[in-house]
Amino acid sequence: MNRIVRAAASLGILALSLAAAEGALRLKNASMRNYDIEMWRYARELKTPSDNALLGHEHLPNREAILQSTLIRTNAWGLRGGPVSETPAPGTRRIMVLGGSLTLGWGVAEDQTVSSLLQKKFDEASIKAEVLNAGIGNYNAQRYIERFLIRLAILHPTDILVLTFPRDGEALEQGGGNWLLRNSELAVIFWIAANRLLGPFTDRTVEDHYRVVYTTGSENVKIMRDEFEKLARYAVANNVNVTIAMVPDIHNLVDYRLNFVNEYFAGMARYLNFSYIDTLPFFQKVPANELWAMPGDPHPNALGHAIIADAVFPLVRDKSGSGAH
Repeated sequence: MNRIVRAAASLGILALSLAAAEGALRLKNASMRNYDIEMWRYARELKTPSDNALLGHEHLPNREAILQSTLIRTNAWGLRGGPVSETPAPGTRRIMVLGGSLTLGWGVAEDQTVSSLLQKKFDEASIKAEVLNAGIGNYNAQRYIERFLIRLAILHPTDILVLTFPRDGEALEQGGGNWLLRNSELAVIFWIAANRLLGPFTDRTVEDHYRVVYTTGSENVKIMRDEFEKLARYAVANNVNVTIAMVPDIHNLVDYRLNFVNEYFAGMARYLNFSYIDTLPFFQKVPANELWAMPGDPHPNALGHAIIADAVFPLVRDKSGSGAH
């Protein structure tokens, strides 16, 4: 009996200790300065599992949350921003911006994202245009193109701007986690630590990792090429302009080692008759440490979004709005 009592007492102490650690961690993370926890909160508060296995998850419609001290709101279409009608006004270009968390503008105020800055530029140029932000965090090329084709094509864009990034070629699991990972910050911290210890970069560099991802003939490349070919067929059938803007990984802009990814997307743009711009030269004018959303979060901040918008606006502006194909 004493053994049972001691075991129960030990379990009780362990439970109380874990609860105390969870409480202390939540108190510490209330500052919204922990990138991993803020991304976890994003998944809890603004995302929902998708009924389409290829998408994995989607934005909850008409929701908002303050994440990493920044308000992110979604409309009825799951786009970041305010209400959008199904059909653009007559004579108005509608530019749909596709991509992952970079396009979403993680850590950046809504009015400072690439989409909003392009909108301001069109307004200042007295060009009738509407720029829509279709970015979702943890999306690769397969996900954001599929989501556009099955969910957002109904919005009838005249132009599509794709903000590509090295991670776009990576395979992504559906995820969702277990009860602990959905509800405990402590469990999330342990899970992240384990993944970093055992993950893909433990014995190879980021460059090595992406060389594997973008190896000619790899399954990753095949899947992504198939998706962009679907987008090209849609563009031809619907007389839509498509522009690819390559955005660099901003960890190291001085000795940039991922140019082969940029070359891959440039080649695909030529193959599909898409317009293309590489924004790396524009970023290399600014020290990388001035571009991070916050320490520990290498998403571009407001300055980074301004650099992208300045680079791509002339190219998107000069399209006729009547289709590039």
